[in-house]
Amino acid sequence: MIESDTIKLLRECDLGIKMGVSSIQEVMDYVKDAELKFCLKECSENHSVLKQEIEVILNKYQDQGKNPNPMVKCMAHFKTNLKLLIKTSDATIADLMTNGCNMGVKSLHRYLNQYKAADEESKNITKRLVALEEKLIQDLRAYL
Repeated sequence: MIESDTIKLLRECDLGIKMGVSSIQEVMDYVKDAELKFCLKECSENHSVLKQEIEVILNKYQDQGKNPNPMVKCMAHFKTNLKLLIKTSDATIADLMTNGCNMGVKSLHRYLNQYKAADEESKNITKRLVALEEKLIQDLRAYL
């Protein structure tokens, strides 16, 4: 049970990181404010560090992680581009990123509750990911 919950929890973290990094990359060309650009770049880099840690653990279990559902990814891409087409601004980007982070935090807490038997290392990685998301939400408030 521990191994199964650990793998499932890390897969969800892997998925969340992939979605988050992809979303950040998608909006970077539209960001005007240098500090906001730095904030998003730093967040993306911190997510990538966690992703590497997750990959190491999943490789021990001979698991490849989890990729975003193509339909979900397409819908997120569509929503982002539509909002940016209507109004390209740092406030729009901050709003999109804040909404994504809030969804991520909510999902990660749900998975922590769902996969209670996961090992402590995986739970700690998940909590670190939540902390990154919450920090980004805090940093983005100045741009809303």
